[in-house]
Amino acid sequence: MFHYQESIAWADIPVLPMEELCRSVAGRCRKGWRILAFFGLPGREGTELVCILADASTRLLDAVRALPGKRYDALTPSCPQAHLFEREIFEAWGVQPLGHPWLKPVRYRPQEGSSRALRPGPAETSYYRVDGPEVHEVAVGPVHAGVIEPGHFRFQCYGENVMHLEIQLGFQHRDVEHLILHSPEKLVLPLMENIAGDTAIGHATAYCTVLERLASVKPTKRAQRIRRLALELERLANHTRDLGAIGGDTGFLPTSAWNGRITGDFLNITSELCGSRFGRNLLCPGGVKWDVDSVLGEALAKRVRAAYRDARGSVDVMLESSGVLARLTGTGTVSFEDARALGLVGLAARASGVDMDARMDWPLSGLEQGALKKRMRTTGDVLARTLIRSNELDDSAASAEADLHVLAATSGEEGCRTPMPSLLPEGRLAVAQVEGWRGEICHVGITGENGRFLAYKVVDPSFHNWTGLAMALRDEQISDFPLCNKSFNLSYCGHDL
Repeated sequence: MFHYQESIAWADIPVLPMEELCRSVAGRCRKGWRILAFFGLPGREGTELVCILADASTRLLDAVRALPGKRYDALTPSCPQAHLFEREIFEAWGVQPLGHPWLKPVRYRPQEGSSRALRPGPAETSYYRVDGPEVHEVAVGPVHAGVIEPGHFRFQCYGENVMHLEIQLGFQHRDVEHLILHSPEKLVLPLMENIAGDTAIGHATAYCTVLERLASVKPTKRAQRIRRLALELERLANHTRDLGAIGGDTGFLPTSAWNGRITGDFLNITSELCGSRFGRNLLCPGGVKWDVDSVLGEALAKRVRAAYRDARGSVDVMLESSGVLARLTGTGTVSFEDARALGLVGLAARASGVDMDARMDWPLSGLEQGALKKRMRTTGDVLARTLIRSNELDDSAASAEADLHVLAATSGEEGCRTPMPSLLPEGRLAVAQVEGWRGEICHVGITGENGRFLAYKVVDPSFHNWTGLAMALRDEQISDFPLCNKSFNLSYCGHDL
């Protein structure tokens, strides 16, 4: 085990037989640990399995490795949060989890007799099917109306009631993890910023944190404050947009229209920081590329306050509508037990009562927590997910404004960039957990010879949470799907990588 802010020598990670690794992971999960990442790694004698686990109560991580093998008894029946990881391992590395309940492709369908893979079409993979009188199937996508990414949704319905929703993704697969390993170093950070365009700051922060922990480099407090400011601005823009979209899906058009404009205000504040509305080119390993002087800091603080005031008024009007509240209450519920078992993260988990927020559980710096709070609900419905977004508007705006005032008052007192070594140390593993606006982003980096990455694993919060959306539709009306979908607002490309 090791502290989450430290790296660990690859040679110090215990190597176990596959069956022993699975028993160890299952035992840890029964004691409250979570699986952060579970993936394959090419070895001299075959594919090793690597599992990273986390315990928030102690802020400890653990890493275990398995000897190369071709099959093992699946973790999923006893540890459901492993289900997508095991499907991904089988698809990418050919290591079969025996007894897995539904071993279908995550992104690709393997081609018989070839190491190549094909993109799955909506009819090129198996789907769960309910047979019976008056049971019917509704297939949606992968091509949707409007400008939206592709994803296939297949509903098994009895009348208007959804008995089962199966979500098939993978149409956006770009092989990001392969590109990270084989791209020139100067192109890797821009690649991270494009894993999911609406979470450019979140993924860039995770990548820079991995490099810094591998190199034992600590950014200055000023750099950490600017990073936190950027993360909260990203949260403000996306929560404002989503709250407006929830208003639109309930037919409450004032908030839908107002929030579209206000979202742009928050994006424009980020643009003032670094020239990009999405925060690209702001971060760098060792800190940030752009500082905030006293004039800019005070000007942006006023703009944050004004944009927040407009957003707060717009959302309050919606939440005071009895029609909106009736539409949101009890719709798309995910129980605490299901959310915890499936490993949901972020606001989707907190809405169901799961106590987790990486900002508090795995803080990136020693900065004071300030206005940020762990916002939780217990009902697990669309209303709970909406109210958490609403509460986090308050927290993020107060945090961003406070950080801007501090930056303005301390302009010129400290630098924003700590030098990084030219080469990373060989044979080490580091983990970063960043609370993006959707939830916990996890990056794992393992270095090999010459400090180059031997493996790099990215786990976007959507990888965990799409299954939560499927559970939210159980026993719901099929007409509730757009509203439930928007209340999660998950990323296709973040899942597909």
